[in-house]
Amino acid sequence: MFALPWVAVMLAALATWLSVSRWLTIGLLIVGYSAALANGQLGLVAAVPVALLLVAAYAVLPRRKPYLQFIGHALFIALAIALNMHWLPGFHNLRVIAAQRFTADAVPFTMYLNLDKPLIGFWILLMLPWTRPQHQLFNSMKVGVVCMLLTTAACLMVALLLGIVTWEPKWPSASWLWLLNNLLLVTFAEEALFRGYLQGGLNRLIKQWPCADAIAIFVAAGLFGLGHAAGGWQWVALGSIAGVGYGVAYRFGGLQAAVLAHFGLNVTHFFLFTYPMLQPTGKL
Repeated sequence: MFALPWVAVMLAALATWLSVSRWLTIGLLIVGYSAALANGQLGLVAAVPVALLLVAAYAVLPRRKPYLQFIGHALFIALAIALNMHWLPGFHNLRVIAAQRFTADAVPFTMYLNLDKPLIGFWILLMLPWTRPQHQLFNSMKVGVVCMLLTTAACLMVALLLGIVTWEPKWPSASWLWLLNNLLLVTFAEEALFRGYLQGGLNRLIKQWPCADAIAIFVAAGLFGLGHAAGGWQWVALGSIAGVGYGVAYRFGGLQAAVLAHFGLNVTHFFLFTYPMLQPTGKL
């Protein structure tokens, strides 16, 4: 029962990503968040941001007046920032890895199964169908694999040159949990926000401009890089490089391609290189 909220939310993310059924996703979310509330993993105060997300959803529905849609998107952006940064109370995210060093020279890594951040991805994909441009599945997977290989090579080469990581193959005991969390809770939400909502939305706004696709890709990539600012300028640079690769995947293969490229890079980093990064000299 204690794990039910995260199992339900992960299944909802999988159903959303595979476009199985909108109502199945909503049903799983109701089960997951109700179980979290019953278990004490969700406080009553968390109902406030959830209610505000519903208000934003109502405001952005088709055929609403432009000023209502503007208010809805502004409200959602504010909530997305707060949820992504874990600023809102009431979400008691479960810590499943506590300050663990996967290799002796790595920075300790802590991982939570989040209930707040995934709400961003669900809101976007349930409310804004245009964030998921339709592509033939084989083409989407092909684009995703190509972009994953190129982006992974570029990012990890730069990371090696910067001395952030080194070659360290491993299989930590928490690997399967990390894989599920990274694919269904982390990458899912981040790609829905940065590629689907930001890149896709900007492209819709400036589609008449020359080089609109490139502008949208680089702006979303830059914002994605800034989202890694807590790690220092090196992570901002690496995040921006990765964001360009994911943006190209999204442009030519849709959201599934972007998620595949993002997840593939993360998996390569986790299993074959220092994770999350080398401990700075003198701080071991």
